[in-house]
Amino acid sequence: MKVHIIGIGLIGGSFALAIKLAFPEAEIYGSDADEENLQKAKELNIINHFSEPKDLQNADVVLIAVPVNAANKVISETLDLVGDETLVLDAGSTKSGLCKAITGHPKRRNFLAAHPIAGTEFSGPEAAIPNLFNNKTNIICEVEKTAFKLQERALEIFQRLGMRIRYMDPVSHDRHIAYVSHLSHISAFMLGKTVLDKEKNERDIFDLAGSGFASTVRLAKSSPAMWSPIFKENRENVLETLNEYINNLTHFKELIENEDFQEVYNEMERTNHIKSILNGIN
Repeated sequence: MKVHIIGIGLIGGSFALAIKLAFPEAEIYGSDADEENLQKAKELNIINHFSEPKDLQNADVVLIAVPVNAANKVISETLDLVGDETLVLDAGSTKSGLCKAITGHPKRRNFLAAHPIAGTEFSGPEAAIPNLFNNKTNIICEVEKTAFKLQERALEIFQRLGMRIRYMDPVSHDRHIAYVSHLSHISAFMLGKTVLDKEKNERDIFDLAGSGFASTVRLAKSSPAMWSPIFKENRENVLETLNEYINNLTHFKELIENEDFQEVYNEMERTNHIKSILNGIN
């Protein structure tokens, strides 16, 4: 199996390593807009070969793992080049705009819109880990628009990588992801900014920050080059979630201002229900 990966960062690199374990016979080809990333991926044995556009004609699988602001163009250009039997996947966290953009492409049936809910705060090929996708949910959108035999190929890959499958329409995907992923990153970035603005002594931050702060602000270490385009692509949903979040923060602030600490307790106790929902998530 010839697997081509466009974008050898955390997601693309982890996919390559996972494929190597699940399909030992696979040959991994890679390309990246950053030549340094590409060379590093080869040095780390994440990929076996550098990929050229002409090679895509004979690819069995192409994974596109590029920032969402580049995805529409890259996916369309990739579909122009692949053979009739090639499966093209993406891994982006926004889907509505992408699915609309390629809806009329002659090779639309070669493409499967996917979003593995997996990642860390690190980026680049050095961050790649082989078990990143194990036991993680993979959201698939508009599966009915992908050729059935290519659906089967994709599902076999996802199954061997240990992923759980969830089907969702692109609009619902973007709205739900704004709440459970995009808002989390904004919160982490803004918490980090708030602390940096007030705590000018970096040594104080290092000495006083406990595990709670470290885990809450962890996502603020994520790549702005990846996340800024995501917020742009999912702008309307992000604004909706931010408005609700700000309303909740304002309400909580007012409870403290009014010294209504019984209701502060009640608010936190009601929110504790999240434990039962999230129980078992890695």
